[in-house]
Amino acid sequence: MDITFLLNGETVALKGVSPTTTLLDWLREERHLTGTKEGCNEGDCGACTVMVTDDSGSRALNGCILFLPQVNGTHVTTVEGLAAPDGKLHPAQQAMIDHHGSQCGFCTPGFVVSMATAHLNGASDHDTQLSGNLCRCTGYAPIIRAAEATASQPVPSHLLHLSSIIPGESPPATGAGPHSPVQPGSADALAAWYAQNPDATLIAGATDVGLWVTKQFRPLGPVAFLNRCADLKGVTVTPDALRIGAMTTLTEVETAIAPYHPSFAAMIRRYGSVQVRNAATIGGNIANGSPIGDSPPALIALNARLHLRHGDSRRSIPLEDFFIAYGKQDRAPGEFVEAITVPRQPDNLRCYKLSKRFDQDISAVCGCISLTRDGGSITGARIAFGGMAGTPKRAAAAEAALTGQPFTEDSFRAAMTALPEDFEPLSDMRASATYRMQSAQNMLLRYFHDLSGTATNVLEVTP
Repeated sequence: MDITFLLNGETVALKGVSPTTTLLDWLREERHLTGTKEGCNEGDCGACTVMVTDDSGSRALNGCILFLPQVNGTHVTTVEGLAAPDGKLHPAQQAMIDHHGSQCGFCTPGFVVSMATAHLNGASDHDTQLSGNLCRCTGYAPIIRAAEATASQPVPSHLLHLSSIIPGESPPATGAGPHSPVQPGSADALAAWYAQNPDATLIAGATDVGLWVTKQFRPLGPVAFLNRCADLKGVTVTPDALRIGAMTTLTEVETAIAPYHPSFAAMIRRYGSVQVRNAATIGGNIANGSPIGDSPPALIALNARLHLRHGDSRRSIPLEDFFIAYGKQDRAPGEFVEAITVPRQPDNLRCYKLSKRFDQDISAVCGCISLTRDGGSITGARIAFGGMAGTPKRAAAAEAALTGQPFTEDSFRAAMTALPEDFEPLSDMRASATYRMQSAQNMLLRYFHDLSGTATNVLEVTP
């Protein structure tokens, strides 16, 4: 493929690059910019963090699972590009020195790039901004102190207007031949190409597909990069619904959904890291069909509909019907996820994510519950779980046990008793079947106490 982008302020034009060459490998092997490190090579440790700027702003991303075509038309800033042209260190670099935030130094460049990106964007929630960067020797206290010290310093002038120096309208990455990798510029172009190449791999944020390459060394065949399809991005709010484009990142979904369903937004905050959420898309989280993807249970509980497209044909189905069995979804060859629609409704949703770590961990169980009430009676229930079956799935028996019953603890305990009719969870490395069932049952009880006004935040300890 032929691509053009800016690297630390200089134009780079590449011809005939492999579409699955990662930015990390290219930086280190072709440009010898070895400040960007390879640690886990799967987007967990943050040693490979780079700053990527386009017309929507600057984001921290994991270079190890970012393919070169994904940076076409952007400005990439590595740790080598943070210092001023006269050599003056970026405030984050100086603060890490002043506060002794580096020991072996391997993780330091990634931390510094994350801090510099947060600093540029005015983000001061340091625990969140640095949750995708791991340090195994220094400890986080001096690093957080360095981030706090950085926040009070001005943004260096050479980083203030990165998006304004991206040259013109960069064309999509191109290749030769009918089955060459493509980077369509619209959903129409994608639909036409994918209908002709139904066995191709679609690459949205590459937070999943990237690991197919870096960990499984899997050949992908024909690929299409969707990041230039602007009409698949964004959230449209109407009096009746929120329509979320499939290419909307989880960072953007978190911001958009928070005013309507804050518990959903709080759960998205725990999805991966800042770097992962800046790349991962809502459509990808659904289309990969994972039984432990965190967004489908919440969207199912909200009665979301999925919009699919094949060529010029479109159809809409309840999201819960998309998941047929483990590894099998209701999606024909050449058909792709175009959008998700969430009906506007009173906020009765609560999402409970159970994992061994608070940040950057896959759910053992994810439970999302939304009830409607009339007075003291439950008039409707939508309850969905991830991690309890081969697909994200509704708890029909538990819903039936609650519907028409009074909003009391006894009703919820009856639903807890009914839950084994809905699920036969498996035991694996994350949790045993017994633990999963008891945890899911307890989530039902937690919902009752949550909506009854009892403090249920498991992150707060009160006497």
